[in-house]
Amino acid sequence: MDDSASAQILAGLNEEQRVAVTTDARLLVIRAGAGSGKTRVLTRRIAYGAATDTIDPRRVLALTFTRKAAGELNHRLRQLGLRQSAAAGTFHAIALAQLRQKWEERGEAAPTLLDRKVGFVARLVPRVNDRTTPLDLVAEIEWAKARRILPEKYAEAALANDRKPPMEPERVARVYEEYEATKAKRNLIDFDDILILCGRMLQRDRSAVEAFRWSFRHLFVDEFQDVNPLQFALLKVFAGPDPDLCVVGDSRQAIYAWNGADSSYLDKFGDHFPGAQAVALHQNYRSTPEILRCASAVLPNDDALEPTLPAGPAPTIASHADDKAEGRAIARMLRNAHTQRTRWRDMAVLVRTNAQVALLANSLAEADVPVNARGEGKLIERPEVLDAVDQMRRMGQSLSISLDDLANRLALPDDDDAHDELVDGDPDSDEQDRVEEGSERRQLLEAFIRLGRDHLAVDPNASVQSFVDALKAGSNEAAIAGGDRVDVTTFHQAKGLEWDVVHVAGMERGLSPIGHAKTPDAVAEEHRLIYVALTRAKRQLHLHWAEERRFGDRVSKRKASPMLDDIGAAARGVDPRSSRSRNAQNAASMRKNLAAKNGGSLLKPAKDESDPVFLALKKWRLSIARANDVPAFVVFNDKTLHAIAHDRPEDKRSLLNVSGVGPAKAEQYGEEVLRLVAEASE
Repeated sequence: MDDSASAQILAGLNEEQRVAVTTDARLLVIRAGAGSGKTRVLTRRIAYGAATDTIDPRRVLALTFTRKAAGELNHRLRQLGLRQSAAAGTFHAIALAQLRQKWEERGEAAPTLLDRKVGFVARLVPRVNDRTTPLDLVAEIEWAKARRILPEKYAEAALANDRKPPMEPERVARVYEEYEATKAKRNLIDFDDILILCGRMLQRDRSAVEAFRWSFRHLFVDEFQDVNPLQFALLKVFAGPDPDLCVVGDSRQAIYAWNGADSSYLDKFGDHFPGAQAVALHQNYRSTPEILRCASAVLPNDDALEPTLPAGPAPTIASHADDKAEGRAIARMLRNAHTQRTRWRDMAVLVRTNAQVALLANSLAEADVPVNARGEGKLIERPEVLDAVDQMRRMGQSLSISLDDLANRLALPDDDDAHDELVDGDPDSDEQDRVEEGSERRQLLEAFIRLGRDHLAVDPNASVQSFVDALKAGSNEAAIAGGDRVDVTTFHQAKGLEWDVVHVAGMERGLSPIGHAKTPDAVAEEHRLIYVALTRAKRQLHLHWAEERRFGDRVSKRKASPMLDDIGAAARGVDPRSSRSRNAQNAASMRKNLAAKNGGSLLKPAKDESDPVFLALKKWRLSIARANDVPAFVVFNDKTLHAIAHDRPEDKRSLLNVSGVGPAKAEQYGEEVLRLVAEASE
C-alpha cells in the first residue's frame, strides 16, 4: 500500500482512535467504551500496520469469542483491502485446527468431540430431585474447567467463589471426577479440553510452538474482558516470551463472571504484560446523550462516555398493572413507532431471562407484532423443557393434568410461611428476596406451564403433542417469514448489537437485578448487565416494569428495580451522583442541627407516633397492602412514612426529595400520598 492508502485508512478517526491505530507499541490495551468504534479501530490497526510494513498481514491472528465476531472482522478486513491474509477465529477454532494438524502429522486418530454433555452427565448420576438436572451439573463443570479448577479442588473453590451448586459441592466434585475419567476411557473430549490439549501440546512440542509463533507473529484479541483463565493461559502460550499483542475490551461490559470470565486480565493488563501502552476510547457514536446519561447512572463512579450524536427524546419509565399489560403496552408502542416509519428490525425488546423471551415473544405475536425470538435456544429446544416433555409423554395424561403435575412439582412454600421466616434487617430487601424467582430452569418451566395454559384456553382438547407441535411451529415462524421483525432477546444475547428503539422489560427487583445475585460482585455484574442493555439503544429507550407478574400458576407482587431511581433521575436531567452527594450533605447538616438542638447529642428525638399525617398514612398503607395481598412495608416502611409526615411534601418534586421515595413509588402512590398529607395537615 502507498501513502494515500494509509491516509485513507486513518480518514474519519478521532484523535483517540488515531493513536490506537498508529502507535508502534508491541503491547497495547485499548479500553473501548460501548459504541466507541472498537471493531473499526481493531481492523484499521491491522490494515494500517500492513500499509506501513510494521505488520505482515499474513502473520496476523485475531481471536474472538464467537464465529459471528470472527466473520465480522474478516468482512471488515476485506473491505480494507486485506483479502485472504489475516486470520480470524475463535479460541476453540484456532486451538482445534492446531490439534488436528498435529494428530494428522503423527497419524493419530482424533478423539471424538462430545458436544452434547447433558445426556452424557445424566448417565453418570441418578436424578437427585426434581430441582436438580444434569444441566445444572454441566454448568458447574464448565465453570470449573474455565477457571482451571481440578475435580479435587472444586469443593474448596466453589465455597471461595460463593457458588450455589445444585447439590453438595463434594458430590459435584465426584460427578466432575467421574465425567473426566469416563471421557478419557472413551477417547472423548469436550470444548474446554480443546484449549487444555492445545496448550499442553504447544508447551511440550518445541517445533509446534515455534511454527505457530512464526505463522502468527501479531496477535489481536477482541472483547478481552470476557477472557477466562483457561483462555488466558492458552493466549500466554500463543504469545511466547516476546509478545506482539493488542487487546480490546471494556470492563463496564464484563457480564460473564458467572461463567468463568475474569475482567481483571483487562484491568491489570500491564501487570501481566509489563511495559504495555494503554489507550482509552471515550467518544460514543451510537446513542443520544440522554441514553448515555441513563446508562452511566447504573454504574457507580462511571467515567461517562462522551456523546457525539445530537440530543434526542428522554428515556421513559412505565409501570404496568401486570405482565400482560406490560406486553400489550410494549406492543402498542412498537406498532406506533412502525407507523412512523421505524422498521420492525430496527426495534428490540430486551429482558433478563430466557423465560421472559418466550412469554414476551408470544404476547407480541398475539398483538400482530412480527417477532424474532433470539434467546439461547428456543423454549421447546431447551434441555429443561425437553426433559419435562419426555416425562409428560411417559405419563400419558392429558395436557391439562400434565401441566398441573408439573406445576405441583415446582410449587413453592406459600408467602405467609416464607414471611414468617424473615429475620431482622432491611424489610424491603427481605421482601424482594422472598419473591425471588429461583433458577433459570424454574423460570423456563414456569414459562412453559403458562404457555400451556394459554394454549388450552384456545384448544381445550389439546394434547401434550399438539401443544409441543404448536410451540415448534411458533419457534420456526421467524426463520420462515423473513427478517423484518422485532428482536426479543436477553441482555446477554444483545451484547454487541444495537437498535434504533429499545424496550427493556421486567425492570423489577428479582429480575433486574436477578434475585440470586447476593454477593457484591454478583450485584455489580447485574448493574453492568443493565448498562449493556441500555447502551444497545441508539435513538429511543423505554423501560417497563409490572406491579404483578405470573410465574407458571404463581402470581407475584413486584417492586420496581432499585436501579430505576437513578435511571429516572438521569432521564429527568439530574445527575444521580450529584443528587446522592447532596442528600449526603443534607443528611450531615440535619445531624449537625439535631446535635445542636439536643445539647450536642446526635441522638434523634423520638418520632411522633400521634402525628395525624403519620396516622393517616399508616391507615392508608394498611388498606393498600391488604388490597394487594402484600406486607405493609412493601408499600412504604415506617421510616419513610415518618419522613413524609415530617417533610409535608406539597407536590411530586418535593415528594421525590423525601428519603425512601423513588420515581417508581412516586408515580404509583404519589397522588394519594399528597392528598392525604394535605387533608391531614389541615
